[in-house]
Amino acid sequence: MEKRNMLSVEDLTKTYGERTLFERLTFGVQEGERVALVARNGSGKSTLLRAISGQEPADDGRVVFSSGVRHAHLRQDLELEAGATILDTLYIGDSPTVQAMRAYERALAEGHEGDDLQRAYDAMDAQEGWNFEARAREILGKLNLHDLQRPVGQLSGGEKRRVALAQVLLESPDFLILDEPTNHLDLDMIAWLEQRLASMGTTLLMVTHDRYFLENVCDRILELEDHTLHSYHGNFSYFLEKRAERRANAQAVQERARSHMKRELEWVRATPSARTTKSKSRLDRFQDLKKAAAKRLQEDPLHLTVIPERLGGKVVELHKVKRAFDERVLFEGLTHHFKRGERIGLVGQNGSGKSSLLQLILGLAEPDAGKVVVGETVVFGHYNQEGGQFNPDWKVIDAVRDIADWIPLKGGAKLTAAQLLERFLFPHAMHHQHIQLLSGGERKRLHLLRVLMRNPNFLVMDEPTNDLDIFTLSVLEEFLMDFSGCLVVVSHDRYFMDKLVDHVWVVAEDGATSIRDYPGNYSQYRAARAESQKRAQAEKAAIAAAAKAADAPVEVRGDYSQRLSYKEKLEFEALDKAIPKLEARRNELSAALQGEQDLDTLTRLGEELGQVAEELEEAEMRWLELSERS
Repeated sequence: MEKRNMLSVEDLTKTYGERTLFERLTFGVQEGERVALVARNGSGKSTLLRAISGQEPADDGRVVFSSGVRHAHLRQDLELEAGATILDTLYIGDSPTVQAMRAYERALAEGHEGDDLQRAYDAMDAQEGWNFEARAREILGKLNLHDLQRPVGQLSGGEKRRVALAQVLLESPDFLILDEPTNHLDLDMIAWLEQRLASMGTTLLMVTHDRYFLENVCDRILELEDHTLHSYHGNFSYFLEKRAERRANAQAVQERARSHMKRELEWVRATPSARTTKSKSRLDRFQDLKKAAAKRLQEDPLHLTVIPERLGGKVVELHKVKRAFDERVLFEGLTHHFKRGERIGLVGQNGSGKSSLLQLILGLAEPDAGKVVVGETVVFGHYNQEGGQFNPDWKVIDAVRDIADWIPLKGGAKLTAAQLLERFLFPHAMHHQHIQLLSGGERKRLHLLRVLMRNPNFLVMDEPTNDLDIFTLSVLEEFLMDFSGCLVVVSHDRYFMDKLVDHVWVVAEDGATSIRDYPGNYSQYRAARAESQKRAQAEKAAIAAAAKAADAPVEVRGDYSQRLSYKEKLEFEALDKAIPKLEARRNELSAALQGEQDLDTLTRLGEELGQVAEELEEAEMRWLELSERS
């Protein structure tokens, strides 16, 4: 059966002032496809999603959803009513279920009876409205939101984000548009969401920087580069392979264009008199070649080899550290002496105490017990989740000059503030642009630049991957792999953790107040955790089986359920005495039969012998039965 086209985007264009985000984009999404949109920060990914969902107008072009297709959009910039409860927020929407619930409640409130009430009742049945709250509790429980009556105004930014995610999942639309769905989810939540989306029949269009998510959920990737869209039918691995081939081909085309342009340039210079109408086509072709040759293939940013400050023998020491929040102990008894070059990944559910531990290491908070000792040579670099906040009057270059006008590199070279910005993909035209006009990802990238400019030798990074594009992430990983100092990182990006950490600290695992240390990266930790859970389940099953066997009734041969009664004991004793007598009588009768000649006597003795033999057999069988139970 041929799948229908769910979405058609034709010649879509969007500009902000003189800046063109995308131009004449055309593509479609088929029913059941799971499409990811990737691009560098500031390329207009979120703007494109808003234009598709009708929340922001494009300058030109059109967006068409197939007739009857319901779509929902998880946005980065949330608009939730502060006074509403979590449950109230889930009732906001136009899904058939929510509409049926509203109609039923309205029918009850207005006192409708008869056919009107029956229609509302039937709609609730058809849309499974009776189970709505149960399904809401299930999804919110997976997202660690259990109190449905909490006002939205009391929620953290991450909790609001999870409420919005629950809202769009509950709507069960035909077409789901997701903008960074894994932001503010812990690793267990991401695994759950990954499985849920993979099992849903919903068509997906998403922006995400989570590369394992791209690998496991998506079957097509659209790359927006230089205002042009490139389509790759495959997952993230396929995309990386084909993108490398495309860029290599583009590089070869550019080299050929440059070579051809040189020959054409020689012709233009050598024959100025040939510039007649007859040569106009060749001159036009020369201008096209000039553009192709001059086209700059955008290189990856962050190719820096900064010189971190020297790290002494004493780095950071944690001595029996404890941290509590109100009555709740987050962790206690933590003792660890950091070694030079050590790389630790922190994992745990949201609210488990990861950020609190980072604050203790940085000296931004005091432990409730124990102490933290920081070596004299330690220079911290702290990348935090709120680091994208800047002076509203600053321009981009002001944020860099606030740290330094230049930084030293290996080999004695220096980079100026302007050169640094260009390395971080802020072209010269953006240096004097106000920071408040930057995208969320661009502000994060600028914050990262400020952190690295301080030449730290101990990097503490709290969710550094949020809002960074996959290209910036890839090269940031390369930089951190070459970083010679210590690294402590909290991240929900499994790919990022796998490449960078040597061991994993798990906070509040299974409710424990001790921090558990697993050697290896995140995937190795998950494998060890799964194996541990498998062993625990096997041990639990063995204990249950042993307990069941101990509680089972003792099997008694002969299918008897109890020992001999008093009467049966008397019977058993009587049989003990009767059987020898019957045996003796049987023997006597057998001997008498041997010498007797009279027919009548023989007949009488034979009948008695048969009767005695039968009584003896019955007595012996009964004796055996009673003896097995005695």
